[in-house]
Amino acid sequence: MEQKNNPLHGKTLQLILEELLAHYRWDGLAYHIDINCFKSNPSINSSLKFLRKTPWARKKVEDLYVQMLENQ
Repeated sequence: MEQKNNPLHGKTLQLILEELLAHYRWDGLAYHIDINCFKSNPSINSSLKFLRKTPWARKKVEDLYVQMLENQ
């Protein structure tokens, strides 16, 4: 099944998070997605660990990423 219209295809969660950080920084991510891993002592590793275990939070991150791509 081809996914040429899926902007998440081939993107790792780490790459998505790094691109969001480059665009929004930690403060902006915490503003758009109200989760503690972005507000309290944020780091890429701790955020990835949380997002990999929490499907609803990962979905919010992926949705914000798609929205960011559409607005560019």
